[in-house]
Amino acid sequence: MKICPKYTFGVGDRFAQGAHAQLAAFIGAKKLGIDITPVWNKSNREHNIIGSEPIQTRQAADTAVVDMKWAGEYMLDADHINLNTVDRFVAPCDFFTLDVADDIGESADPADVATFIANHPELIGTVWIEGIAQAFEIDRAAVEKTANQFLKATQKAAAIYRHIVSAKGDIDNFVTEVSMDETDSPQTPSELLIILAAIADQGIPIQTIAPKFTGRFNKGVDYVGDPIQFEKEFNDDLAVIAHAIKAYSLPSTLKLSVHSGSDKFSIYPYIKKALQRTGAGLHIKTAGTNWLEEIIGLAESGGAGLALAKKIYAKALEKKEALCEPYATVININDSNLPAVEVVDSWTSIQFTDALRHIPTNPSYNPDLRQLLHVGFKIAAEFGDTYIQALHDNSEIIDKNVTENLLERHMKPLFI
Repeated sequence: MKICPKYTFGVGDRFAQGAHAQLAAFIGAKKLGIDITPVWNKSNREHNIIGSEPIQTRQAADTAVVDMKWAGEYMLDADHINLNTVDRFVAPCDFFTLDVADDIGESADPADVATFIANHPELIGTVWIEGIAQAFEIDRAAVEKTANQFLKATQKAAAIYRHIVSAKGDIDNFVTEVSMDETDSPQTPSELLIILAAIADQGIPIQTIAPKFTGRFNKGVDYVGDPIQFEKEFNDDLAVIAHAIKAYSLPSTLKLSVHSGSDKFSIYPYIKKALQRTGAGLHIKTAGTNWLEEIIGLAESGGAGLALAKKIYAKALEKKEALCEPYATVININDSNLPAVEVVDSWTSIQFTDALRHIPTNPSYNPDLRQLLHVGFKIAAEFGDTYIQALHDNSEIIDKNVTENLLERHMKPLFI
């Protein structure tokens, strides 16, 4: 098993042009005394939309690491994969996010549920978890209900894990994450305990788990919900993980993962406080922020860059429904707040960047426009070489935005 470092930070590079600027943020964090491991991630869905292959993401990361003399560890994540999509990721990746959200709620074999309950009498009754003031009161019916809801999903995760091991020549040289976040209902801490027991039974050496928390984690914008409730849930989940490591002999490196974690500024202080208090690790994914910073950089550069940014917005607005459909559970756009194409066409560079850059105190900031452009990378892909050339022509200003966004808005508030 490849050991997962304590702090891992998922960065997306939609067009494989931003790895150098992203890595500069990790170098900056290291100079400030914090070791964060970059994990470049790109899902099968995103590769299909753009028409790219995982090996291109690997090559971009490898090149940046060599060019910038990065001596630390780094990884490539096969993000949100299942049995039908994993094979193209096996060779280049060493971090696998097993996405079983679609399998949650699929009834397991009654015999498997009965066996699980028989094997885990410790889950029934009054369950005390160190670090949680109030005990869980879990009756047999609750365990059975949770097993019926999640056991099949853990079995699917085990099948994916075993397939990867077999495809890699019966060698486990990767980090395994289980993702349950892109589903309708959050998992409670007591359900997380039962899920981890089931994962342990399946023999998955899980090192990071991405539950669905309460509140909304919409793409590229701030957390929507009660930060105090999130803090309690996050702390309880940390305690459950620490308990499960001991109770079920799970890897000591097992940690929480926050998906769609980019720009969740209102909960960063609570995550930071919890990590400092417990010494726990964290995996956080910030996939789409790089792409948005590319658009911000183009707009900021003015001239042809600004014109291209406006064209991308216009086409994204035109194709909004199709762009949003794959991301329905993680975006929430108020159409009435989306400016008309004619309005955006009249904008200066400052007006465009003020609307898109995530600075909540700026009265011109528009989270609805930001979410639309977040899922609008398909439009840039349709511009093909024109878009890639624009990135090269404006690389200095784009790189500055990419690096500053990761280091100043994300890494420092979370870790420093």
